[in-house]
Amino acid sequence: MLNRQLENKKVALLATNGFEESELRSPMKALVDEGATVHVISLKEEPIRGWHKGNWAMDPVHVDHTVYTANPAEYAGLVLPGGVMNPDALRGDEKAVDFVRGFFELGKPVAAICHAPWTLINAEVVEGRKMTSYHTVRKDLENAGAHWVDEPVVVDQGLVTSRNPGDLEAFNRKVVEEIAEGIHQAQKQSV
Repeated sequence: MLNRQLENKKVALLATNGFEESELRSPMKALVDEGATVHVISLKEEPIRGWHKGNWAMDPVHVDHTVYTANPAEYAGLVLPGGVMNPDALRGDEKAVDFVRGFFELGKPVAAICHAPWTLINAEVVEGRKMTSYHTVRKDLENAGAHWVDEPVVVDQGLVTSRNPGDLEAFNRKVVEEIAEGIHQAQKQSV
């Protein structure tokens, strides 16, 4: 029996085409299983497709809101799946970057896996933070002032990061835990 720790909480999941399929669907399921309502936020109000084993995934994902209409104040936390195309597109969109930064300004938990920290770098919220990511993002994070470590999951004052799909079990557990804890005052101070 699940605790349903996230009953009556809304969580934003920010993604666009090219997200790593498992890095969106697995955290989404973990959040829903714990009672959360998950809204997929994207750049456009049209279904998005993930990347699965070198090909486009068959099943598109419904988008609930765009970054132009979504408000971080309405959500208990934010999840950023990786993939290469997805965070690269998001970090190039100022409204998406502002949406991400809004969670930090409010002290709300944020979780990023794989290449997703690219978007956090552009939001200018990684300096001084202990983080992990896909190994090829290491230098980008270090150059932005983060302290990079090679661990399955890292938590730093409400910021949860993981390396790749192999870390999803640990990532999902920490995402649920941090969102259940709520506001992290030190998260606000990092902006």
